Amino acid sequence: MKKVRFKKSFLFSVLVLVLVVFIGFIEKKTSERRFNDIEIHVKAVSDVYFVDENEILKSLKAEFPNLKTGVMLSELNLNAIEKKVESHPFVKNAEAFGDQKGNVRVDIEQHVPIARITRPRAADGYISSEGLILPTSAKYTSRVLILYGNYAESLLSVGDLSTAYPELMALIQFIGEDPFWKAQITELEIAKKGDIKLHQQVGKQVIEFGDANEIEEKFNKINLFYEQILPTKGWNTYSRVSVKYKGQIVCE
Repeated sequence: MKKVRFKKSFLFSVLVLVLVVFIGFIEKKTSERRFNDIEIHVKAVSDVYFVDENEILKSLKAEFPNLKTGVMLSELNLNAIEKKVESHPFVKNAEAFGDQKGNVRVDIEQHVPIARITRPRAADGYISSEGLILPTSAKYTSRVLILYGNYAESLLSVGDLSTAYPELMALIQFIGEDPFWKAQITELEIAKKGDIKLHQQVGKQVIEFGDANEIEEKFNKINLFYEQILPTKGWNTYSRVSVKYKGQIVCE
């Protein structure tokens, strides 16, 4: 039994030694590699193009003058490169790493805007899929749900909508994740807190939604309006529909 244990212990020690030597060899090879080129890869998400690869490349070369052919890869601070890329407002995450050919590759994941807050006398802002407030871009505009009104404008100073107003964020996500509602509901008018009005792509009716609670129940009532009331009364009969009161649909 002692011999068996000794053999197992000896074999384990040998394996550990081989592993340490192998890791040391790889690290030595890595430290000897020289920089060849830098590659920027932005992960595509639907029609989002807020992060321009050439813009990122230009900013990195300006920030890191040692990104020159022949420089030892070990002299490059990949962590600092990642942080520089992540300072871009639309970059969600960046990973930089060197390959066997001496190239530094930077993989970028973008924030995805799902709504836009508009205001007539100042810059607009986007809401990302995580609820972060993002600036607009002079290069690209995304077709998303529009929020407007005095209260909607105040949301631009929040920073993180999912933390500050989770109910409203849930409503925005609910609309964006349903193919029908995403196409049908084009704007949320929010003049004051708890006073949300929905504007439609098809139909002149303004839908008074009230606050952002009981979302599914309220949309079920809107569905009922579409399926049972409009076919009998006609699309142009009503200009106002309210689903903000529990158990009621008010049409005028």
